[in-house]
Amino acid sequence: MEPITRYARNGSVHLAYQVVGGGPLDLVVVPSWINQVEHIWTYPGAARFMERLGSFSRLIMFDRRGTGLSDPMVEPLPLEEQVDDVAAVMDAAGSERAALFAQSEGTAMACLFAATRPERVQALALYSPQARFSPAPGYDWPMSGEQRSEMVELMREHWGDGSANLAQLAPRSGEGSELREWFATLERLAIPPGMLPVIHQMVRDTDVRAVLPSIRVPTVVMRRPADPVVDDRHAHYVADHIPEAKAVALPGDEALMLCDPEPMLDEIERFLTGTVREPEPDRALATLLFTDLVGSTERAAALGDGAWRTLLARHDDAVRRAVTAHRGRAIKSLGDGWLATFDGPARGVRCALALREAVAALGLEMRAGLHTGEVELLDDDVGGMAVHIAARVAAVAGPGQVVTSQTVRDLTVGSGLAFSDPRDAELKGVPGSWAVHTVLSDGARPA
Repeated sequence: MEPITRYARNGSVHLAYQVVGGGPLDLVVVPSWINQVEHIWTYPGAARFMERLGSFSRLIMFDRRGTGLSDPMVEPLPLEEQVDDVAAVMDAAGSERAALFAQSEGTAMACLFAATRPERVQALALYSPQARFSPAPGYDWPMSGEQRSEMVELMREHWGDGSANLAQLAPRSGEGSELREWFATLERLAIPPGMLPVIHQMVRDTDVRAVLPSIRVPTVVMRRPADPVVDDRHAHYVADHIPEAKAVALPGDEALMLCDPEPMLDEIERFLTGTVREPEPDRALATLLFTDLVGSTERAAALGDGAWRTLLARHDDAVRRAVTAHRGRAIKSLGDGWLATFDGPARGVRCALALREAVAALGLEMRAGLHTGEVELLDDDVGGMAVHIAARVAAVAGPGQVVTSQTVRDLTVGSGLAFSDPRDAELKGVPGSWAVHTVLSDGARPA
């Protein structure tokens, strides 16, 4: 569902934007400062989040001025000029009137736009909104100036590795390497670390409290009471001061909206459309690759724990590189092997051959098995009978062999891949006898 990036113009400034879906209403995502519209789609959890929004709307996404693929900022901008950027993106996307969805510091821009241009705003959906970011009389819960300076310095020190942000936003989910690596790249693509003091000065000076009573569009204010990062009083203040705003408490104890997103997505869809469609299990046709290191137990015993862990880490890096190079997705490590998926069977087979060479260069030997079938997409995992079949095909492979099911063999006709004659195999737990093939060569290149 990844869309094409285009550019809107606000005077001489270029703003990167994308349009997804074709629902009956337009929905503009007003982003935070950590954003890059093309990188969003590379993390499955973020892609599914946006695809869900695009399933009931015509979704318009963009990078704020000074971030991602949009033009850089020459100097700090007042909020009202940033609001003009929202209008410019809507104009370029052909949207006369849209609902706005924003989180964190993006909520201030969305609120000002809704208050000053109500004719262009259908509704407002805010997650963890903050009307002001520094303490003031009667609004004393934001960070102090000293605390904010310390936070900015910590972020500068760790910018680009994801650790400082995820330690606050998603301490539990951030332990997974895929989210951590994706978020680290997102930081690097969003803004350079030298821009952090400028951005935080602009955020610190933001104050839209006086704007809130002027908002006259339907508004839902969502928050997670157990969120350890953003004081719950921020959301309460916004909900209390926007006339007739609906306040919704969401489950979850992590601030990152990609963590436990379904209740939030249900609420947004219900608020904007009046109903939530019963979701069907997400299913897709995929080629599944299972790999396994041969003799890993004996090798680990010979090397010792420390040396084996180092070698295994190099093996894991080789797997990720090979899978990425063949347009695949590394699903999960299985200890001494991996599960990966591909959108084409020939790419999956060629990845297995390339990976076998990369593993051999490390002094290791592997076996691999592939099958193509329909899988159920489960958050960051896959399930279904096709997964079991692929695992069993890998189990019948000998040391150094890449073995495929008949389905993979049939779907790669004309690709230049050569296979052995079929042999019957009993796949444990799978009914019947299955024809499997050993990959012999890739065109003129021996396998």
